[in-house]
Amino acid sequence: MGEQQHVKFPQEVIDEYAALGVDLQALFSAGHLGTRMGVQILEASAERVVGTMPVEGNTQPYGLLHGGASAVLAETLGSVGSMLHGGSSKIAVGVDLNCTHHRGVRSGLVTGVAAPVHRGRSTATYEIVITDEADRRVCTARLTCLLRDVTPKDAAHLPGASPLPTPDPHPNSA
Repeated sequence: MGEQQHVKFPQEVIDEYAALGVDLQALFSAGHLGTRMGVQILEASAERVVGTMPVEGNTQPYGLLHGGASAVLAETLGSVGSMLHGGSSKIAVGVDLNCTHHRGVRSGLVTGVAAPVHRGRSTATYEIVITDEADRRVCTARLTCLLRDVTPKDAAHLPGASPLPTPDPHPNSA
């Protein structure tokens, strides 16, 4: 559980990140938390991100899917969409997450679909609908991400990429 499957990306996204030497599959994965929770990204573009998560292992004491688990799935999918919208020169940072839980789920797999509500220069907002295996809505979430420029420090954490060169603070000294 939690192993990253092959994600379906648009070809232009694959080409953009390949030119930078970035491990696209690792960058647009569920990350360490999502991996521990079994989140799988199945499809990813700025227009639509689809992912799944098992209920088992992500429940609260009553045996229902934990609301925080739904929030992790929602933020993961919305963040991936925001990152793809921002492109390789931007990093997406979540600044607001709202989740409404509609029904409990005790077993199976939930699926989240993130779709853009707003995609601007400095922010991106996605609505994420999470459904159960019977296609019943479990949770509706909205995530807004700040899009900021990638810094050399950020670039050092990109999977597979070489760190950006740090500018010389004294370029005219010998």
